Amino acid sequence: MKNITVRFCGDSGDGMQLTGNMFAQLAAEMGNEISTLPDFPAEIRAPQGTLGGVSAFQVELGHEVYTSGDKADVVVAMNAAALKVCTLGSHFNHPQAHFDDEFALYHRHAIVIVDTDSLTDKDLEKAQFHTPNPFEELGIPETVQIVPVALTTLTKEALKDETSPQPSPQGREYSFGLDNKAVLKCRNMFALGLIYWLFDEPMEKAIHLLEEKFKKKPALVAPNTKVMVDGYNYGQNLAISQLIINNEQLTSREAGMPAGHYTSIAGNKATAWGLIAAAEKAGKRLFLGSYPITPATDILHELAARKDMNVMAIQAEDEIAGVCTAIGAAFAGDLACTSTSGPGLSLKSEAIGLAVMAELPLVVIDVQRGGPSTGLPTKTEQTDLLQALYGRNGECPAVVIAASSSANCFDYAYEACKIALENMTPVILMTDTYLANGTALWRIPKLAELPEIHPQTVPEELKGHYNPALRDARGVRYWAYPGMEGYEHRNIGLERDAEKGTISTNPENHEQMVLARKHKIEQIANSIPDLKVMNGKVLSDQVPSTRETLLVGWGSTEGHLHAAANELGCDLAHFNYICPLPKNTHEVLSQYKRIIVCELNTGQFAAYLRAQFPDLKIEQYNEIQGQPFAVERIVRYAQINNEYLVRRV
Repeated sequence: MKNITVRFCGDSGDGMQLTGNMFAQLAAEMGNEISTLPDFPAEIRAPQGTLGGVSAFQVELGHEVYTSGDKADVVVAMNAAALKVCTLGSHFNHPQAHFDDEFALYHRHAIVIVDTDSLTDKDLEKAQFHTPNPFEELGIPETVQIVPVALTTLTKEALKDETSPQPSPQGREYSFGLDNKAVLKCRNMFALGLIYWLFDEPMEKAIHLLEEKFKKKPALVAPNTKVMVDGYNYGQNLAISQLIINNEQLTSREAGMPAGHYTSIAGNKATAWGLIAAAEKAGKRLFLGSYPITPATDILHELAARKDMNVMAIQAEDEIAGVCTAIGAAFAGDLACTSTSGPGLSLKSEAIGLAVMAELPLVVIDVQRGGPSTGLPTKTEQTDLLQALYGRNGECPAVVIAASSSANCFDYAYEACKIALENMTPVILMTDTYLANGTALWRIPKLAELPEIHPQTVPEELKGHYNPALRDARGVRYWAYPGMEGYEHRNIGLERDAEKGTISTNPENHEQMVLARKHKIEQIANSIPDLKVMNGKVLSDQVPSTRETLLVGWGSTEGHLHAAANELGCDLAHFNYICPLPKNTHEVLSQYKRIIVCELNTGQFAAYLRAQFPDLKIEQYNEIQGQPFAVERIVRYAQINNEYLVRRV
């Protein structure tokens, strides 16, 4: 197998995110490409053992990894509820549902490791089972390799204090000073050790990784290490021969990858680091004014810890204050940013309009989530696009770009800063929950490799007669800020005179300024890359005449659409630059007979393209389920055409 998908699932308190992240990180360090999907429940700590509280972490690793995997090859289910949700997928609440190839989250030839200690009558009742045999009730095919492991019992045995067989007065009968509750929290490490054995991962590296994870809690290192090693030895000693899996390391692309240092990185961290790199390259202090909101908060956390990199981060009292502090920092000459999700973007809309009118550089990061309102705050969607494009009063154009992988969140955060500083405009960077929480293999760049950033600072020759209405040949105004002697000026939210920069209510002047701000955004198309077509595995400047179908997407769906295009034998055009669009967009799209725009919304980008190019006939395939695309469903739609989508709805 080139690729293998592993899914860890259990209760919210079972440490599935930690377990999955550790496995993914070690897989990346061993030279595998990875893509991960942390799948948090939307509920706030549902009752333990219930269907609503199942938390999961899925990772695909191997060679040519484009997605986190449609279906798992290996599943670790820590309790009855996790087993049911994995087996029934979106139908887990249906009392008569059973294993179905379309909805199950694992293949019918998968390996499913189950904690048999968590299949008691009480556990089965919580998970809404009606018979004592969950495997039979779920209709799990015989081809699925069920591996029963008494994870709870084995973990207790691993940590049992043999020197004190009787309970102590404090109720502790385990070594390392742990009580029963703390011991049970180590079950995930036993399961992780078993998976490490299954994939023949080196334990010395695994132990080092665990020590790094718990370096701030050293008392937890020894017990978790012992349990993890015992889990590894358990698999080795039993020699579970029925596991049909090649234990050799999966084929990696290491030989064909550029030389450098690699690591696994989550999208939010990559975004934060991209901002830091841009500030360093531009010679600016980085300022972030933000308010905590799922799933964007980690950007604030990461930057708040980076005072050593000349970063100033303020946790404001609300979303509006967050963006307004950033606008103040932009006026003062800093690289100014604010981060949020969909609900916060709507709250920031008026202030973004101020930054458009004042023509100040501002980076707004929107980590999209399920909505509207509070919606599904831990699930992924692409439903903020039209809000980013049009969600402000007046004629209020801003640049909109989108990252397409957890790793390139770094690149597009950097690009957002470059565009903002060089064009004196707000730039909205779109990511989403899938990218923000997921991880991917990332080559750490050197600062010298990154593109130059030239802030639009006012030139020396304007000293003494500067006004904020002055523009360069591109129509971009100059940036002067407090403390620059000879460049004193006022900047306002009211309309300004096109020549003097003073307040103006003249009708013709207002129209002139509206068009000037519009032109400033449109001319940015001259400095962004042309749209390239993915022809199989190669980006091509030439549109192949032999292929008639083009898949189109934007943002985080790139990997899924790439895999689907390869399977279908069609081409892919994926957009990272949305406003303005690449200059050759119409030229590329017009050469295909069939254009299918695939989005995790009801068709926002498709509607945008139709508005820009009304002569093109555009189909659309949409899902709004809080989950990334399944490649097989895109393929099925493209093969069966629109009829399949109608039947699904």
